[in-house]
Amino acid sequence: MKQLFRTKAIATKQDHAMHHLKACLSKWDLTFLGVGAIIGTGIFVLTGIAAATQSGPAVVLSFIVAGFACAFAALSYAELASAVGGCGSAYGYSYAAFGELIAWIIGWDLLLEYAISVAAVANGWAGYFNNALSALGIGLPDALTKAPKLGGIINLPASMIILLLMGLLIAGVKHSAKINNIMVCIKLVTITVFIAIAMFNVNPENWHPFMPFGWFQTLPDGKTVGVFAGASIVFFAYVGFDAVSTAAEEAQHPQRDVPFGIVVSLVFCTLIYILVSALLTGVVHYDQLNVASPVAHALKLLGYNWASALVATGVIAGLTTVMLVLYYGLTRIIFAMARDGLLPHFFNNLHKKTQTPVRVIIICGVIMAIIAGLFPLGDLAELVNIGTLAAFVLVCLGVIVLRFTQPKLKRPFRTPFSPLFPALGMISCSALMAFLPAQTWWRFLIWLAMGLVFYFLYSKRHSKLA
Repeated sequence: MKQLFRTKAIATKQDHAMHHLKACLSKWDLTFLGVGAIIGTGIFVLTGIAAATQSGPAVVLSFIVAGFACAFAALSYAELASAVGGCGSAYGYSYAAFGELIAWIIGWDLLLEYAISVAAVANGWAGYFNNALSALGIGLPDALTKAPKLGGIINLPASMIILLLMGLLIAGVKHSAKINNIMVCIKLVTITVFIAIAMFNVNPENWHPFMPFGWFQTLPDGKTVGVFAGASIVFFAYVGFDAVSTAAEEAQHPQRDVPFGIVVSLVFCTLIYILVSALLTGVVHYDQLNVASPVAHALKLLGYNWASALVATGVIAGLTTVMLVLYYGLTRIIFAMARDGLLPHFFNNLHKKTQTPVRVIIICGVIMAIIAGLFPLGDLAELVNIGTLAAFVLVCLGVIVLRFTQPKLKRPFRTPFSPLFPALGMISCSALMAFLPAQTWWRFLIWLAMGLVFYFLYSKRHSKLA
């Protein structure tokens, strides 16, 4: 009899190992994951573009508006992470609050958001990387750095960096977290260098006029500009904190550490964005910032070439951490959906040694490497924003719903002033969605329609809930 119980215990332990991720991340690992995903494209690229084309020096207000929308959503994420536990991300929380169909829609939405994000950032990373090679006299030819649509054969650096990150994620999340922490420190050093130099080179005249495009207006060509339009663009800078919630199952103390990682990383990064955007528009007139690397460009205009080169290095490190964390989040969402039966069981498998979903990591890596290498993504980046905003709206709604449907649920972290703050999160995120172009809405709705077809043909029949 004892042998029978021992055999059952071993079988149970093996089953748990095959279908449950290893809890090995501390609260500071989670915080650095958030900082790694948030500080990247937003601060190094979008700050200048939004200032030059949307908001002017009032891009500071755009970051504050977007930051407030994210703050309300982040508090809702934190409450659900502490109360629901298990698989993080908006997918897991929607499952708990609304059931399977809404959870599927959000999960399907997140797959597009994360995959397109990684491929888009890889294209930006490739540009900086090739510029660095060109500075050393060993730049790659256009045939190997441009997509076929742009006259090349393949964007090789974009594909290779994704495959390199694929190997890193296969090695295990703890190794990935250590590399992420190192690169986060590198880019924080570069940002500190910029702040230290810019503080002594501010020309207040560059802040006039402060709001050249007002709060919101539509130009004769149909383009929307102003603080709110700028906020809908720079919102991309904040989407990374969602990735912290995808690590809930691998957190050592998820109900305590995930809320900590979400809130701390978002607050820290918001303050950095506000400070950098204010200094950037103070040292250089906003109409000169519509360039690929505005921070490095500003330092070069000031005559600090060494600092400009240092920032370029920080950009490469910064974009690498963004890709790493978003790639990580994508694989964990797919794994969770497969474990629930909504995606094929083939994806619900962990490597015995590393406790990572190797199959998912490899398939996602190969697909994203092909997309990044062969397609210039352009407007698809806006799909990331609309998908993330939709997820945030449902997470905020989920807090309100669970407060009424499960009032006795243990909540180690509670969103303050609920339901006011979650409602404000829904309103602000919905408003930012309204400022996105109609073409982006059509693409988003088409993707959701494809997801619903897949759900009723496959997922509903194989769901473990059913």
